[in-house]
This record gives sequence, structure tokens and C-alpha cells, in this order.
Amino acid sequence: MKLVLDTHTHTISSGHAYSTITENAREAYKKGLQLICMTDHGPKMPGAAHLWYFGNLKVLPEKIEGVEILKGVEVNIMDEEGNLDLPEGILKKLDIVIASLHDVCFEPSDDIERNTKAIINAIKNPCVDIIGHPGNPIYPIDIEKVLMAAKEYGKFIEINNSSFVSSRKGSEENCFLIAKKAKEMGVKIAVGSDAHVSFDVGRFDEALKVIKNAGITEDLVLNTDVGKIKEYLKEKKRKIGGEEE
Repeated sequence: MKLVLDTHTHTISSGHAYSTITENAREAYKKGLQLICMTDHGPKMPGAAHLWYFGNLKVLPEKIEGVEILKGVEVNIMDEEGNLDLPEGILKKLDIVIASLHDVCFEPSDDIERNTKAIINAIKNPCVDIIGHPGNPIYPIDIEKVLMAAKEYGKFIEINNSSFVSSRKGSEENCFLIAKKAKEMGVKIAVGSDAHVSFDVGRFDEALKVIKNAGITEDLVLNTDVGKIKEYLKEKKRKIGGEEE
């Protein structure tokens, strides 16, 4: 399966990443990617950018180093109600929004009901597109309930390559179960490198193994065609616009 875009990348503005957007785009071009999503951490992550940073992403060109750039964020899910660390006014102006649980913003717990509730409430937010690294073992979830919500609200569940390489160790089993259940239920998947340095942009090797082993087909994977993400975003804009009216 060939992936032509990366839905999850970070720059130095995340506070604990090491490359610029230009360096990320240059690496993406070298690897044959057509598009990357620029998704720096939301402002409640220690060291991350101020909310004004996300409000000003509009100044970036649509293409850098020959690669199309979607301006986005990886927001922090802050509580069981699914509240996020950027206001709706800014989220609506971004191209892509990943919502994730991080231990500095949401206390890790074995309470499956609590963790599941937080993610499902984030899924219900019309600005959210992707749930980031839901296989993190420090946040056990009811996989079926989360995937049912993702399907109902038309959101993507992430298979995060970094979870198998440099972070969230112990995610393998959960991610496989999520991928397998997503295949059974027809829930769509987004594959993110979660790159925190340019050299990892477009690195999908371990995530692709999980997808293959789970039997996920190309039609369920967002990253196989730029047209898929553009069509999704077009529909999202129409829905949010309709709600505003």
C-alpha cells in the first residue's frame, strides 16, 4: 500500500521537536509525499506555541518545497467532557485537527469508562477530524464504543507510527486490536508518522505492518490519495458552515 500524505507532523513550535516546516516539507518531497499536515501541539502542552500561533497559520503558503501543506493542530483533550485547548473560533479556521490524550494534560487512568468518554466527546466536536494514537496503553478504552462513535460522526482513527518506534511503548497490541476492529466495522484510518524531527516525516513502516496484519484495505485508509482528504475537508467545511447558519 502506497501512502502519499502524512497526517501528523510536528515542528520546533511544538517545543520538543527539532525541525522547521521547511525542513519537514523538504524531507516529504524527497520521500515522494504530495502533502503533509502541520499539526503542532496545542498550547497546554508544556513548551508549545501560544494560541496566536495557530490563529496566524494562514500566512504560510499552500505549498512549501513542492509539497502541499495543510495547517492544523494536535489539540489536547483536557477532560471527560472532551474539552480542547484551543477555542472553536481558531479550530474552525484550521484545515485539520487531531485530538489526543497526553499525560501532561489528562491524568492517566485505568478507568476505561472515563477515557472512552473523553475520546467520544472529542469525536463529537465538529472541528475534530482525527483521534490521535488511541492505542496508548496508559489510557485503556472501550475500542468498540470509540470506533462506533468515529463511524457515526465520520471521523478517522489514527494508526501512529511513532507509537511503535519512539513513544508510547506497549501500544502494539492495542493498535492491532483497534485496526482489526476498524476493518470489521468499516471505520476509516489515518496514518501519521507523528514526526518530531524531519527525518521521520513519511515514516510509516511499522504502522503499515499493523494495517496489513489487520487486513485493512486501501479504501479505509485516508493517506492513499490526496483527493480523499480534500473531499473530506470540503464536506467538513460544508457541515460546519451549515451549523453556523
